[in-house]
Amino acid sequence: MKILVIGSGGREHCLCWKIAQSKLVEKIYCAPGNGGTSLAAENIAIDSDDITGLLKFAKDRAIDLTIVGPEAPLADGIVDVFIAHGLKIFGPDKESAKLESSKVFAKETMRKYKIPTADFAVFNEPQAAKKYIKEKGVPIVIKADGLAAGKGVVVAKTIQEASDAIDLIMVKKEFGPSGDRVVIEEYLDGQEASILAITDGKNIVLLESSQDHKCIFDGDKGPNTGGMGAYSPAPLINQELSAKISEKIFKPLIQGLAAEGKPYRGVLYAGIMVKNNEPYVLEFNVRFGDPEAQSILPKLKSDLIEVMLRAVDGKLEGVKLEWDNRFCLSVVLASAGYPGDYETGKVIGGLGVVGQMKDIFIFHAGTKMDQRRKSDKVNSEEERKVFITNGGRVLNVCALGDTIGDARDKVYGAIKNIFFHGLHYRNDIGNKALKS
Repeated sequence: MKILVIGSGGREHCLCWKIAQSKLVEKIYCAPGNGGTSLAAENIAIDSDDITGLLKFAKDRAIDLTIVGPEAPLADGIVDVFIAHGLKIFGPDKESAKLESSKVFAKETMRKYKIPTADFAVFNEPQAAKKYIKEKGVPIVIKADGLAAGKGVVVAKTIQEASDAIDLIMVKKEFGPSGDRVVIEEYLDGQEASILAITDGKNIVLLESSQDHKCIFDGDKGPNTGGMGAYSPAPLINQELSAKISEKIFKPLIQGLAAEGKPYRGVLYAGIMVKNNEPYVLEFNVRFGDPEAQSILPKLKSDLIEVMLRAVDGKLEGVKLEWDNRFCLSVVLASAGYPGDYETGKVIGGLGVVGQMKDIFIFHAGTKMDQRRKSDKVNSEEERKVFITNGGRVLNVCALGDTIGDARDKVYGAIKNIFFHGLHYRNDIGNKALKS
């Protein structure tokens, strides 16, 4: 089979790496990819939002299955376009993708299907939103309606902070038209976990749980990012909670959409808050989480392509996934200044050393391959190739371990060997699990 993976981040490198292990796969393309994806796939210079270009490539190369990594092309309807041209593609259609592309749609859908979530109100005018916040009090959560690369959510602890968030989203338009409306919801106090499932529109197969770390600094301080690290499984999610999440969240949603003639196919991510041993949905994403995928997929023993094909073909019934029983922990290495302004073009060192370590995996996010100057003393063309930083989140360093502590020690031990100018990472990924 020939596979096309769409995207350019750490999630896409991890997907290419996992797909390359499938006995069904002969060739992998990644569009546009990054420095790391070129190690497992052939990078294609087509942007992930260029649906016309991607369609032409998939038809010209007779791609057997396309896998969409990021949310934007899903929200733009790439699945609808590919299906209309008779191409197999893994992901939800444009209507279903609104579960992520519109927080308002997601919350109203949860209310319709009686899925447990925080109470909320929707506003399209900043003064009305500020008045509501004063009436409700703090802490309170403000969310931009549309896509904002994981950064459009503010947990405000003071009225001033909440007011500033409204101004940032609705007045200053930090996230463009995504801030035309906001969802303001009650603050739920508890522990978070990420639960992903693969579904064919009828059947649901849960993946191993994980826990993401959104804030840039240790102790969950600082602004939200796309994610600074994750681990899997999350000790918080036991068998009882997993059953509740399946029965109260995934089943009502998938069955409700199917009954409306809108079957959801692909992977569905539920950000869960657990309060008093009950799960509440914080958000839905319509694709693999990043960096959750980097902590989940290294544990998967089953053939990912086989499972995806079954989902696309409506044949997931009876599928059971096989997992490595060890823990996997992933830490993001970021550029200084992220999630704000940052510099790129910094040479990355130490990857070769870490690449030889047992049970350690490096997934590239914001990198590109460069060539050493002809004057540099190198012994081969391979040595002439170097990786440089090309994004805010640069690398994911992951490890498998018998315990969370073991995986954590392996990751942070490996990170000591990696260097680039401005390197920043959190030192506390896994601490919550160790405490539990």
